[in-house]
Amino acid sequence: VGLIIVAIFAPLIANHDPYRTNLDAVNSSPTSDNWLGGDQLGRDVFSRIVYGARISLYVGIVSSFVGSTIGLIIGVASVHFGGRFDILVQRVIDAMMAFPILILAIAIMSVLGASVNNVIIALSVVYVPSTARVIRSQAMAINEMDYILAARAVGAGNWRIMLRHMIPNTFALYIVVVTFHLGGAIIAEAALSFLGVGSPIDTPSWGGMLSTASRQYVNLAPWLAVFPGLAIAIVVF
Repeated sequence: VGLIIVAIFAPLIANHDPYRTNLDAVNSSPTSDNWLGGDQLGRDVFSRIVYGARISLYVGIVSSFVGSTIGLIIGVASVHFGGRFDILVQRVIDAMMAFPILILAIAIMSVLGASVNNVIIALSVVYVPSTARVIRSQAMAINEMDYILAARAVGAGNWRIMLRHMIPNTFALYIVVVTFHLGGAIIAEAALSFLGVGSPIDTPSWGGMLSTASRQYVNLAPWLAVFPGLAIAIVVF
C-alpha cells in the first residue's frame, strides 16, 4: 500500500524534478534541500527514488500479471486437451525452464532493446513456463472431478469447460503465483537496469541508479548506492 501511494502521488511527494540537473548539487551529501543528496549530474536522489517506485510497481504488476495469466491458460489447456498436445507443450516449457530466468531475460532484451515496456515483455515471457508448470499440477486434479465429467456429458465445449469450470478453480494458486512473481519482477527489473539492458539510462530506475553509483561514485558519494539499494530491499521484503 505504501509503494502504491508513493507511486500515485509521486509529483506531490517528490520535492524536485527527477530529471532536472543542478551543478551546485553534484555528488552532494544529504541536505535540507536535497534530502538524500544529489547524484553525479546534480539530480535530486530522493525525487528519483520516489519516481522510481512508479517504474518498479508498473513493471512488477504488469509483467507478473501478464506472464502468470498466459501461464495459467497454457497450463489449463495442456491438461484439458492432453495427449500429444500436452507432451509438446511440456517439452517446450522444459526447454524454457532450462535457462536461468535472468539469462533468458537478458537474451530477450538484447533483441528488443532497452526500454521499460521491453522489460515487461521479457519478464512476462520468462514467467510463463514456471506458472504453467505449477498451474498444470492443480489442473490435473481438477480435470478428474465429477463436475468436469458432467460438463462433458451435457455437451459443454472445450473453452466453456476451461473458462467456467477449470480456470476459476485454479485462482487460489494463481493469486499466490502472481504475488510471488511480483517481488521477483522488481528484482529482475533492477538487475536488468543494473546491467545496462533494462530501463534507459536517464530513467529514474532503482537498478540504474545503483549501477551508476556503485561503479563510479561509491568512494566519492556512497549514499548514491545506499538509498536505491535500501529501496529495492525494503519493497521486495
